[in-house]
Amino acid sequence: MSWLFVLVAQLRQFIVPLVALLVFGQGDRNGLWPMIGVAVLALLSLWQYFTYRYGMVDDALVVRSGLLERSLRVIPFARIHNVALKQTLLHRLFGVAEVRLESAGGNKPEAEMRVLKLDDALALERLVRQRGRAPDAGVAVAAADGDAVLLQMSLGEVLRLGLVSNRGLILVAAAFGGISQFNAELLPDLFERWGDMLFGWAGEHQFGVVEFALAAVTLVLLVELMLCLLSIALALLQFYGFRLSEHGRRLTVERGLLARWRTSASRRRIQAWTLREGVRHRWLGRQSLEVDTAVAEDHNRHRALREVAPIATPAQCTGLIEYLLPRAQWTALDWRQLPAGSWWRLWLPSWPWVLAATAVLTWNGGSWGPLVLAWLPWSAYKARRRTARAAWALGDEVVAVREGWLRRHWRFAEIDKLQALQLSRNPIDRRCGTATVWLDTAGAGTMAPPLRVRFLPLAEAEALYARLSQELARRPLRW
Repeated sequence: MSWLFVLVAQLRQFIVPLVALLVFGQGDRNGLWPMIGVAVLALLSLWQYFTYRYGMVDDALVVRSGLLERSLRVIPFARIHNVALKQTLLHRLFGVAEVRLESAGGNKPEAEMRVLKLDDALALERLVRQRGRAPDAGVAVAAADGDAVLLQMSLGEVLRLGLVSNRGLILVAAAFGGISQFNAELLPDLFERWGDMLFGWAGEHQFGVVEFALAAVTLVLLVELMLCLLSIALALLQFYGFRLSEHGRRLTVERGLLARWRTSASRRRIQAWTLREGVRHRWLGRQSLEVDTAVAEDHNRHRALREVAPIATPAQCTGLIEYLLPRAQWTALDWRQLPAGSWWRLWLPSWPWVLAATAVLTWNGGSWGPLVLAWLPWSAYKARRRTARAAWALGDEVVAVREGWLRRHWRFAEIDKLQALQLSRNPIDRRCGTATVWLDTAGAGTMAPPLRVRFLPLAEAEALYARLSQELARRPLRW
C-alpha cells in the first residue's frame, strides 16, 4: 500500500482548487478538464515511486530513480547532517514513516523516502548515525535501548509552552492573510458588521463611559483567552511527548500528538544557540533553548532539529548548555556591559514614526493627535533598561551576546563555528566614535536574533575584531 501515501501526498495539493472548481464551476462540464491534468500528475508520481530504489554501499547511500530519464545519486553518510522521520495518522496506522536526509547545501533534501517500514526507517537512521557501519541485530537493539534521555516534557510543561508561545496569534494572522487574498473586502465588512452590532447593543442598554471601558476590557480578555486556548492546542499537537535524547555524539528529538516527528542531528552540526526568556516565561519560571543547525530549511524549518528545550526551568537549560558545550564554561563567562550612554541610540528609531503618527492624527483627529507623543517617555525608559541589560562575552571557546529587557535573549556560538566577521560603522557610529561587530554562522534562521556586538568604542571593537580574526585564522572551521 505504499503507493497510497504517494498518491495522497500529490492529490493534497489539488484539494482546494478542485473543491473551488466543483463549488463555483456552475455545472459546466468543460470545467472538469483540469481533472485530466491532475490524473496525469498523480500517475507520474506513482511511476516515480515504482522506479525508486535505494541501498547502501561502503560508507554511502545510493538512490536510483526514473525509467526513461534515469537518476543515480551517491550520498556519503558524512554529508548527511539531519535525519527527519515523520509519521502522520495514516503512516502510524500502517506502521510506516517518511524519511528525509538533509545536508547543509541546497534547499532540497539529499534524499526523501516517502514510505518506509518503521523498522527500516529506524535502521537507516542508525546507519547514518554509525556512518554506514551496520552492527548485528543484537548490538542494534542494545544501542537503541541505550539512548540517554536529556529532557522529557510532561503534559504540564506542554501546557505551559502553549501559554508562553504566541502560536495562536501567528495562526490567526496567517488565516486573516489568507482570507484577505481570497476576498479583500470580506474582513473589513465583517468587522464593520460586528462593530455596528456591538455598539447598537450598547446603545440600547445606554452604556456610559465606565460600562464601555468594562466592555472593552472584557472583550480583550476574551480574545486573549481564545488565543491562549488555540496556542495550547497547537502546542499539544506539535510538542506532546517531547523527548530529547543522545546516542553517542548525535541528538534525537521526538514529538507530536497526531503526527509524530523524529529528528536526528550530530552535536557538531550545531552552529549557534539561542536562549529566550519572555515575560510569561519569567512568570512561570521557565526559559526556551533553540539551536541553529547547518541544514537549509527555508520552508520547512519545523523538520530540522531546532528546539532543544521548547520550555524548561533555567536550571535545566543551563545544565543542557554545560553538558552539550562543556568547553564553553557558560556559567563562568565574563560579561561586559555596553556603554551606558548609548541608550539614546535605541531610543532614536522611535522618533520618526511617533512624529509621523502625531501629524496624521492631528490632521484628522484634532486635539487627540498629540497624545501619541506620550509614547516617547516610555520608549526612552525601555531603551535605558535594554542598554542596562545588554552585554557581550568572549571566552576561550565561545562568543556570546545578551540583549532585550521585557523579551530577553542570549545568543552565542563556538568560535570555530564562525564563518564571517564584519566591522561596520554607519554615519552615527562615525560621529560617536563607535562600531558594530557582526558575527555570522551557518544555518541561521530568519527569526533568530543576530549575533552582533553593538555600540562598542572603536578601539574596543577593532581589538575584538582582531582577536577573533586571529582565532579563526589558526583554527579549522568545524561544521
